[in-house]
Amino acid sequence: MTTNIKTIPVAFGSGIFELSIPDKNISSIILPSEPETKGERTCLIKKALENPIKSKRLSEIVNPDSRIAIIVSDVTRPTPTDKILPPLLEELYLGGANRKNITIVFALGLHRLQTEEECRRLVGKEVFESIRCIQHDRERCRHIGDTSFGTPVEIFEEVLDSDLIISTGTLEFHYYAGYGGGGKAILPGVSSEKAILSFHSFYSKVFEGAPLSGRNDSPARQNIEEASKIAGLGFMLNVVINSKKEIVAATAGDFIAAHRKGAEYVDAMYKVPVEPADAVIVSCGGFPKDINLYQATKSLENAIPAVKKGGSIVLVAECSEGIGDRVYERWNSECKTPCEAVEKFRECFEFGGHKAAIVGKAAKEFKLYLVSKLPEAESRNAFFIPAKSVEEALEKILSDNPEAKIHVMPNGGWTLPVKR
Repeated sequence: MTTNIKTIPVAFGSGIFELSIPDKNISSIILPSEPETKGERTCLIKKALENPIKSKRLSEIVNPDSRIAIIVSDVTRPTPTDKILPPLLEELYLGGANRKNITIVFALGLHRLQTEEECRRLVGKEVFESIRCIQHDRERCRHIGDTSFGTPVEIFEEVLDSDLIISTGTLEFHYYAGYGGGGKAILPGVSSEKAILSFHSFYSKVFEGAPLSGRNDSPARQNIEEASKIAGLGFMLNVVINSKKEIVAATAGDFIAAHRKGAEYVDAMYKVPVEPADAVIVSCGGFPKDINLYQATKSLENAIPAVKKGGSIVLVAECSEGIGDRVYERWNSECKTPCEAVEKFRECFEFGGHKAAIVGKAAKEFKLYLVSKLPEAESRNAFFIPAKSVEEALEKILSDNPEAKIHVMPNGGWTLPVKR
């Protein structure tokens, strides 16, 4: 009897794997409901800036003396900052803003410093050479208050010293904050290490509860927005991108109201009802979503609702920069079992260790495979079964259960399956 084989392209870093899977084993290909696009739609950004939500236009807010800080994403995010900045700057110039008074700030959070070439590529050559661009410095933050969650609001002084703070970014699902974007550019984006660690420490109290991804009422989102109000975030411009990293929606204005509108776009496109299957093969969607294992675990979490308990998850993530966090790497070495990682996290929050606990929690419920460039020992330390290819992982799943029904998620970094 002939077995019909389906070939599905799966992103891996900046390249593509071709996954060959028997038709009879495919439960579904979980894809977002993306609108048709014809190349970049920067006109959506201009339209959003001309029709801000619960806010005046930027051109009505600024004047020639306004000192302006524009917060932008770092290299770990897929934000098309080079497409966002030209219409944003045009709107500021329309109000008389002086480019000498504008500073672009890369929101690093606790991430590494970027190279000059990375900074230039992110904002575009012309902007990089005409506007002052600096990177967030966790050592140069001022304390200006505290949120009701007890998180100190300690913000990079270059941001605080401006008359107008503008946040930019990509609106997408986030495992802890519900969604990215909005005030997340402030906390953790340009906050002190103490503030960021305080912000993340609450995750140890909620990580074993109901999933928070795709929810606006998460404690982290509330904490973010309290901190952003205290910091004086004056305006936001966020985009929603598709799996090709093209802009498909944009919202601007009040950083809460405009964020909620953007979340509606994300939900409509990326929440996909599913029946849990025996296994799921999930790609992060390629670079930069799979730049390291720290970032790739977000796609692992997104895939969990699509799998029956006891099933298998195959995470396809290049991890060209390795684990991506020293603490996460240390926890992987120190915690010998998934249970040990979860128990340790319950007792002692340590930023970076939360990733070991997240994967440990998943490894207690599912069989986890990892297709990556990590050494096999590192994959095993992180509670994954290493596989050299997607086919190798698939063979192992089918050898255990030849009739297994399998979901394929080509865009795990963006897509959120929701149980029917």
